[in-house]
Amino acid sequence: MNETTLPPPPPLATEARTSGRATTALVLGILGFLCCQLCAPFAWFIGNQEIKAIKAGASAPSNQGFAMAGMILGIIGTILFVFMLLWVVFFGGLAVLSAIAGAQAN
Repeated sequence: MNETTLPPPPPLATEARTSGRATTALVLGILGFLCCQLCAPFAWFIGNQEIKAIKAGASAPSNQGFAMAGMILGIIGTILFVFMLLWVVFFGGLAVLSAIAGAQAN
């Protein structure tokens, strides 16, 4: 009798999984850049931590793109946040002072 032998199954493909921290950095970076600048410093911090983990070998190198994008968007969003605070403090403060000065002049 002829026995039919089946070829061995192909090796399982290893998926490059994206780190939760890299994804979190990207999401916070997008939010910090577009609408909620308060999220931007957190994106910068988390993205920086993930890049350090990648360089140390604790995280997969495939996460570097998300982590880097989140960190860069976090930096830009943080700069926008600082400009927004300066605008509110200086020009908002000047508006309040001029309103007080105008009220006292009457």
